[in-house]
Amino acid sequence: MILIGIDTGGTFTDFIYKDGDKWGVYKILSTPSNPAEAVLSGIKHIAGTQDVQVVHGSTVATNAVLERKGAITALITNKGFEDVIEIGRQNRKEIYNLSYQKSPSLVPANMRFGIDCRINSYGDSLQDPDEAEIEKLLIKLQKNGAESIAVSFLFSFKNPTHEKKVGKILSKLDIPVSLSHEIVSEFREYERTSTTVTNAYVSPKMTQYLSSITQESGNDNLRIMQSNGGSISAQTAMRESVRTILSGPAGGVVGAYQIGKIAGYDKLITFDMGGTSTDVALIDSGLSFTLDARIADYPVMVPMIDIHTVGAGGGSIAGIDSGGSLRVGPESAGADPGPVCYGKGENITVTDANLFLGRLIPENFLGGKMKLYPDKLGIYLKKMAKGTGLTEVELAEGILSVADTAMEKALRVISVERGLDPGEFTLFSFGGAGGMHAVFLARLLNIPKVFIPKNPGILSAIGMLTADIVKDYSQTVMLDQHTGNFENILKLFVPLEKRGIDELAYEGIDTAEMVMERHLDMRYQGQSYEIMVPFGGDADNFIEKFHNLHEKKYGYCNREKRVEIVNIRLRAKGFAEKPKFTKSKIVSQKLSTDAVMGEREVVFDGRSHKTKIISRDKLKSGNIIKGPSLLIEYSSTLVVPPFALGKVDEYGNLIISV
Repeated sequence: MILIGIDTGGTFTDFIYKDGDKWGVYKILSTPSNPAEAVLSGIKHIAGTQDVQVVHGSTVATNAVLERKGAITALITNKGFEDVIEIGRQNRKEIYNLSYQKSPSLVPANMRFGIDCRINSYGDSLQDPDEAEIEKLLIKLQKNGAESIAVSFLFSFKNPTHEKKVGKILSKLDIPVSLSHEIVSEFREYERTSTTVTNAYVSPKMTQYLSSITQESGNDNLRIMQSNGGSISAQTAMRESVRTILSGPAGGVVGAYQIGKIAGYDKLITFDMGGTSTDVALIDSGLSFTLDARIADYPVMVPMIDIHTVGAGGGSIAGIDSGGSLRVGPESAGADPGPVCYGKGENITVTDANLFLGRLIPENFLGGKMKLYPDKLGIYLKKMAKGTGLTEVELAEGILSVADTAMEKALRVISVERGLDPGEFTLFSFGGAGGMHAVFLARLLNIPKVFIPKNPGILSAIGMLTADIVKDYSQTVMLDQHTGNFENILKLFVPLEKRGIDELAYEGIDTAEMVMERHLDMRYQGQSYEIMVPFGGDADNFIEKFHNLHEKKYGYCNREKRVEIVNIRLRAKGFAEKPKFTKSKIVSQKLSTDAVMGEREVVFDGRSHKTKIISRDKLKSGNIIKGPSLLIEYSSTLVVPPFALGKVDEYGNLIISV
């Protein structure tokens, strides 16, 4: 059986595969109109008719929300609470914008229905739902063309009996039903309802997509990457599709964490620059998670790796705004028509600017398997430069500078703005375009080293193969530090752990390969939001842990203040077999003669420099690369500017000192 990791991006779809002891990589242009086409084409190219096991990171759920192309969704809630999903919170993103408009709800008013039932805050049923009322509602749902249904009742995290009863009756319609206590069993009515609605909105699209892959490939051995850094079966992903939002970028962060840890780097800032966007994350001895994520302004309250995204990638379109200033992105040329140099595009992009300055080698793009058209650049750059007072070279360098500024800002958001010094971290660069910009960004942020792994252009796909199988569970408990003693909290975890063991077993994991990680969401009494605190051990002093984490995060703690335990949180993990990275002996600092492919003129800071072209596949451990140099490999091109110096480590990673 061939093991394949697949990451679908806005421009390219990336594959890494293992056939016996042999590893291989493959990239093809994505097919935005039907992403499954590129996935199936790649699987066929790699495996033919052989059996495959696939781990896939998909953008289907994300795009369904961003493009508002999800299913026609109905919401059923308590009578009088139908508009909670639209009212939301009083937070206003743009406080100085007098014309600010909130994003419209995924469920319009005519698709929101209230049922006369109620459970109180203690979990007691005050009024049960009437079956006759629900039966009448079935007729309305059919008449309005509902394709998916979200059910979210008040305090269902305390007592889900009403949701279960309504869900059972709704099953007569034979359409997907998302129950809030199954998606996220926590308080905060608006966020829980929003998460459930989002799941209902995207699940039919994900089901259709995954079904087409399994049916047309003739193989149902398919796992899907989640945004929490773990994978789940395709069947689970169809039911809980909200957990797959940002799954591709999560795969990259997991891959960076695993490879960085093996190489001895535990403080990393990940920089994933693809064709459409750039994703950045911070790793400080472990993955960082958030429970406060949003997708297109809609709260999604499931655990996600904390990733910040900006619309700056290789395909980002450059232009001159009405004030005469140069701008880059967030619009992207995508895979079709793509940058000008792909042959069909007419808008200059970041990739075009890199090619014009000599930082891309047309003959070696994707190992020479994809043709570029550098001759087409001149006419479009000249047209764009006209009236700006810039030469074509100045314009091309300006495009790269503006793109770098947008990406620098993103890197500052996850480091400087959180009180962290980027200089204490290593910039871990990947993505097809990352290697051409990483060193310049490191210099802007005073980051001393840049880490570029082998095959950086497909690292997200590699991360999917290194990801464990992960199931996240939570339960709101609302205890204070006196009633929430260690023994009582342990008892509360028992049903979650049983559910985790059962569901991991369903995913094919042996009990011996399971690990249960417990956390508590804690806060000081009177605070609105919580900190996630590890919980475990016979004499676990979780209260003191909370004080210490609060001080680390906010700069202070108050041990005299009463502490609350708001939620318990369980992460059930099943260990997956991971690719092995072999260690090589240090050979020589000097490059072998077959590693140097030649020289060419490349522009840096307005000047043309004679630059070595080096085949990365021919490099040995210990080799020193002096700038300026271009390193060519199948999935990416790496730029070592004149001011930088690179060294190949024992695992084949390139470590560049800035």
